Amino acid sequence: MNRIMILLAGLVLLASACTSSKQAGEATASGLNPADFRTEVDGKQTDLFVLKNKNGMEVCITNFGGRILSVMVPDKDGVMRDVVLGFDSIQDYVKYPSDFGASIGRYANRINQGKMTIEGVDYQLPQNNFGHCLHGGPRGFQYQVYDGHQLSDQVLELTYLSKDGEEGFPGNLNCKVTFSLTDDNAIDIRYSAETDRTTVVNMTNHSYFNLDGDPSKTNSDYLLTIDADAYTPVDSTFMTTGEIAPVEGTDMDFRTPTAVGARIDNDFIQLKNGLGYDHNWVLNTQGDITRPCATLESPATGIVLDVYTNEPGIQVYAGNFLDGTLTGKKGIVYNKRASVCLETQKFPDTPNKPEWPSALLKPGEKYDSHCIYRFSVKK
Repeated sequence: MNRIMILLAGLVLLASACTSSKQAGEATASGLNPADFRTEVDGKQTDLFVLKNKNGMEVCITNFGGRILSVMVPDKDGVMRDVVLGFDSIQDYVKYPSDFGASIGRYANRINQGKMTIEGVDYQLPQNNFGHCLHGGPRGFQYQVYDGHQLSDQVLELTYLSKDGEEGFPGNLNCKVTFSLTDDNAIDIRYSAETDRTTVVNMTNHSYFNLDGDPSKTNSDYLLTIDADAYTPVDSTFMTTGEIAPVEGTDMDFRTPTAVGARIDNDFIQLKNGLGYDHNWVLNTQGDITRPCATLESPATGIVLDVYTNEPGIQVYAGNFLDGTLTGKKGIVYNKRASVCLETQKFPDTPNKPEWPSALLKPGEKYDSHCIYRFSVKK
């Protein structure tokens, strides 16, 4: 009888352990613990969602800020590497404000002095970056909790209602971000939105790519190509001047593959104003989603990232503000220029530059933005 009782007790403990393990979730291929992403932020439940394709590629996403947490892709030797920066838990994302991997909104990039006029009405937005409104303000979409719906092993849908007046923007904006992991190793991101009042919308993804899978290394050797004959210069506060300038004969010319670090510290006013590369390029692709608008390659790992978009511009940010104060996944310190961001977008400050592609969205219209990050290997 005692043996039977001991056996039953053991079975109960085993079942309990299995249930606890299931609830906690197994670690992802990138080493993230799902339990570390399950909590409440502002009264809403957060979670970790995992997408996998037939090639073994894995993308982890949280609905807190619609953030890509990790991206596991093979290098030229078949070794799987995590190629984006980020943290190991929701607590760190909350504690250390950042844009790592985020679905940015309501308006990506900067709006001059946080001021804009829509249909004759003046709006004052938060001034959270050198006097300007950056990435929708200090409580932009990257700090909100989306509603997450995993539609399949390879598709995740996130939705968010940005209420009228949130961060000063007009209109109730119903947003959707759909992540699809394709079998050709691409992260296909579609943004859509509808409003009940004329507003501005400019969403993007703010992943920090480190194609070495080693954030202790800088981006200086990465080869960058941008299909753009022009860019939008900035002043010393990172605000676009309104000029569209040719890249020809300047350190902004990436029409052929060029190492990111080859000219980044040159004595050129735009590199001084941006503290390196932190600029919007005017794409030649003109909304053609079938043509790569930018390519980033690591000669060390052979990993190649091609970017496609229907947007007119791409902001390339070379991690100039990373300064070693943040410790990310696996305890690695993120030093200056440990990554490259490739943010497809409308041009910065378009609400105040009517001659540029418009970011206005009116009732009855549908906002549609499309970005594809496709990974491959060059051996």
